[in-house]
Amino acid sequence: MFHELSHINRRPEPFEFYTADRLWTDPHIAQKMLGLHLDDSVDAASRSGKFIDRSAKWIIGNFGLDGGASVVDFGCGPGLYTMRFAAAGAEVTGIDFSRNSLDYAVKKANENSLKIDYIHDNYLYYSSDRKFDLITMIMCDFTALSPLQRKNLLLKFHGLLKPGGSVLLDVYTLAWFNSKKEQAVYGFNSMNGFWSRDDYYCFLNTFRYENEKVLLDKYTVYTAKEKKQIFNWAQCYDREEIADEFERSGLRIVEFLGDVSGTEYDADADEFALVARKK
Repeated sequence: MFHELSHINRRPEPFEFYTADRLWTDPHIAQKMLGLHLDDSVDAASRSGKFIDRSAKWIIGNFGLDGGASVVDFGCGPGLYTMRFAAAGAEVTGIDFSRNSLDYAVKKANENSLKIDYIHDNYLYYSSDRKFDLITMIMCDFTALSPLQRKNLLLKFHGLLKPGGSVLLDVYTLAWFNSKKEQAVYGFNSMNGFWSRDDYYCFLNTFRYENEKVLLDKYTVYTAKEKKQIFNWAQCYDREEIADEFERSGLRIVEFLGDVSGTEYDADADEFALVARKK
């Protein structure tokens, strides 16, 4: 028991493990994630419908999507943004590796006679000869990636953009990092049965990495049949650090915003958004 508890409470190296594929492709968890995406009352897997409406309207107007511009949404989920973009007249591609989410997105696009190119793939491995006017990556997905994954993704963005094309994404701030404390808690069937259809105990360890400004929520889940671990990483940024990261990949940040609905930047908020252009 001592060794098992030691394993549960072990602090990994920053980004030592990558488990996003399990989070989004496990049949039970993926169904729960889809439910969170579609729950308009919470900002969990997706933000509220009111925010998405406001955000999509700003994106459409700011990047000319109503004029037929091309956009690819990395981590499109069930198509909450892509459907709005397509309805405005944009040429839309959505990429996600959750089959549940994409099945829903395709169904809704067909019901609304919207032409959207949905691709079932891990966006880290996506490649195409197509070029886009805009790349979106919303809900702080970028911060869940390791430094190497982020570097490769930004190089991919550079290659996918048309000359003068833009990237829009959001990230967590240092203010959010500073507000978090380390913890170790456990519960029975916690998060309303999110982790398994069978009864389970879930251990949650939250770790802070001061030098790297990284947070980790490490979930260790035990059912009578199996044990699984999920590592939810979050890289936190100030403007200077993320600007340097983008510059090294040939992208220049041209604007910092409060969020992806175009509000004013606030250094004390939990998140900020950015617009970058291909140099």
